[in-house]
Amino acid sequence: MNITPLNITFLKFAIFIPLLLGLSGCEQLAGLVGKGGGKEVDKALKQRAERPEHAVETIRVERRAVRIKRTLTGTLEAPRTVHVHSEQAGRIIELPLYEGDAVKAGAVLARLDDAVLRAGYAKVVATRKQAELDLKRLQNLVPRKLATEDELARASTVLELARAEESLQQILLSRTIIKAPYAGVISERLKEPSDVVALNDHLLTLFDPTVMTALVKVPEQLHSRVESGDPVEVRIDSLGDRSFSAKILRIHPVLDAQTRQGAVEILLQPVPRGARPGQLCRVTLETAETPRLLIPLRALQFDTRGSFVYRLDADSKALNTPVITGLQIGDEIEIIDGVKDGEQVVSRGFLGLKSGKTVRVVNPAQQTLSLVPERLPLRG
Repeated sequence: MNITPLNITFLKFAIFIPLLLGLSGCEQLAGLVGKGGGKEVDKALKQRAERPEHAVETIRVERRAVRIKRTLTGTLEAPRTVHVHSEQAGRIIELPLYEGDAVKAGAVLARLDDAVLRAGYAKVVATRKQAELDLKRLQNLVPRKLATEDELARASTVLELARAEESLQQILLSRTIIKAPYAGVISERLKEPSDVVALNDHLLTLFDPTVMTALVKVPEQLHSRVESGDPVEVRIDSLGDRSFSAKILRIHPVLDAQTRQGAVEILLQPVPRGARPGQLCRVTLETAETPRLLIPLRALQFDTRGSFVYRLDADSKALNTPVITGLQIGDEIEIIDGVKDGEQVVSRGFLGLKSGKTVRVVNPAQQTLSLVPERLPLRG
């Protein structure tokens, strides 16, 4: 073997390091001997041998009253929207309004050609007048025995039928003119003058801009915590960073079985200037304070069976404990089932940790000076 200067240097370090460690251990043991003799040394070495080598940090599970605050995206809608349809077949002779036009309640939206209906109406009016004359004549003849009671009854029935037909024709004639049911804005124009339309053809769409709602999808854990009338804040992306006051108008009772979310309608009060149906908005909901069992997110672990935590038993053994989680609140998560209030769960030191393994808790607030220096770092 060739001995080089580099090998000599390495041998010096190999001899020096164990010697240094031995001297350090001797100094500590000498200090213990000075304090209480050999018994103290034996006690310290025994504690060192029995102490678990797997160090972990733990937290105590606590039930605290917290508020849940969530910001959800939604879409503005105009709930007072009417689709204007033709109530008669015919040709359009008047359609004066276009998209964006504001209209007053009762304003004419569309007018259809009514020439045929007017002719039919005139005919039934003439029939009704003739039936009135026939009835009046028979009423004068019956007392003089020149007409029978049966003839009088038939004439009375004919008059009733004529009046009913006149009323029907009057209704059909009135439906050639379509008026606005309330003040609003035209959002769709689907036909043009001179177009021939059938019964129930879609002509226009009208909405009320003074009533605006936002529809948001709320997770099931939050859906049951909100109530109608709760105040919320709404921010409309296209209107900048301003927040607008609103309240929960309606909570839909059925949740989607696939997404586990339920619809909640938000009413804006008042409607902001510039708000339009279809705009993207962000709704911030906040629930009342509710007691919840919370643990840090870092304490939650996962395997093929689902989520779990390492719970410490009375013998300081870490036990794999399946849990059912709820809402995430900041950097904490709600535990619905699996652990109880006051139990300890591992929050750090998961590397190499297995269920049933005895661990040593080294929480920062609980650490004390050791008789023999520790060289094992916290794992995980």
